[in-house]
Amino acid sequence: MKMMLIKKLVVVALVASFGLGMNAGSWSPTVSAAAATTLKQGTQNGDVWDAQFRLKTLGLYEPSIDGKYGPITAAAVRNFQTNYGLSVDGIVGAKTWEYLRKFTVNQAELEMLAKVIYSEARGESYEGQVAVGAVVMNRLKSSQFENTIQGIVFEVGAFTAVSDGQYNLTPDSEAYKAALEAVRGWDPTGGALYYFNPKTATSSWIWTRQQTVQIGNHIFAK
Repeated sequence: MKMMLIKKLVVVALVASFGLGMNAGSWSPTVSAAAATTLKQGTQNGDVWDAQFRLKTLGLYEPSIDGKYGPITAAAVRNFQTNYGLSVDGIVGAKTWEYLRKFTVNQAELEMLAKVIYSEARGESYEGQVAVGAVVMNRLKSSQFENTIQGIVFEVGAFTAVSDGQYNLTPDSEAYKAALEAVRGWDPTGGALYYFNPKTATSSWIWTRQQTVQIGNHIFAK
């Protein structure tokens, strides 16, 4: 219980440091991983901003995001590379970009994730909200789905809230916190790739999936 409280306090502080839900910054990175430049000490560009933001969501980078690749950024990259079994050189090359894109989110993607959570699960418990975010992150890591948050969120028919327009609602601070928890690896679903409300589900196919857990009104499944 004490560790969970500490974890939540850290996430709250991270949300506050980003200013999420109010003004997350003036630059929204949209460059693809394939087009991103190799980053090393001395580099100054928007891709550095992107990398710093991603590292910050994981708690590996603490200073302000400034788009300047210095020793602190290099150290954060080395920690990331160590944690994910990559060659540790402190340089963001193609492979490190690939992993950053698969296991973290940029500013625009965090916004999308928070909007999905809010529109799909705003009436659920905090754990239930994190669970919806975890499903999106699990899909990002899976070869069965699109390899970007945008592709996953806007896949036709994937999320009811996107189809009916609720996705355009403004997320509250709790949705951003839940999004960050999901990015950092909290997965209450046990690796689920799907979820549904058994009271309203109309698809017979979804009932054939292996169920992992029910949290609130949602059943989660692989």
